[in-house]
Amino acid sequence: MAVIHQTTMQPTKLELLTTWLPTRQWHTGGEVRPARVGGFRLDDPAGEVGIEFMAMTDGEGDEATTYLVPMTYRAGPLEGAEHALIGTSEHGVLGTRWIYDGAHDPVLAAQLYALLTGRAQAQAQSLTDVPDPTVAVSPVAVESAAPAPDAELVRVTDSPDHTDVVVRAPGASAALTLRVRRVLDAATGADPGADGQVTAEWRLPDGTTARGVFAVAFTDLGSTV
Repeated sequence: MAVIHQTTMQPTKLELLTTWLPTRQWHTGGEVRPARVGGFRLDDPAGEVGIEFMAMTDGEGDEATTYLVPMTYRAGPLEGAEHALIGTSEHGVLGTRWIYDGAHDPVLAAQLYALLTGRAQAQAQSLTDVPDPTVAVSPVAVESAAPAPDAELVRVTDSPDHTDVVVRAPGASAALTLRVRRVLDAATGADPGADGQVTAEWRLPDGTTARGVFAVAFTDLGSTV
């Protein structure tokens, strides 16, 4: 269970994202003025890594774009993930935290697999041990009965509007591709051929609420990984 501390972070997550976001290929450009507008958390069964899916809006009015930034928070560097480091921050309770683009973190990949296979529950973004009922999951059926955390990260591929995270569970004959949307749009439905999906809500600049697809899963039947 992740414990949410009511404390400070210096620099804040949004301050780090102000610098990091323009370096991503899926950023649409322009001055960055990020605001958190939604999202949820997942629990790391080991209790070591914080996992957050943050929906953030950049811009104002009709020009605003909503991005999905999955992030992990660690007590130390993640070996081999230097390219995915968003930055470090001083947490008022936990000390220095290494913050990563979570799509490249094996702990987030395992728990997103758990969510998309009906083996984990989305948690409220800012509360401890409170499920988020606004997150809806259409789970994908998998053949392996292995515990969800045993799913292993195989590879990650970034694209202009999404990131594909390929995982494999022990004993499974096929890999599973977890596609994380990077640009959120309520008008965009699930990808054709998707076997499962996660939808959630975010706030629009006019104060209304939108719902859209955050992630989808594909059974990679022809995989040789």
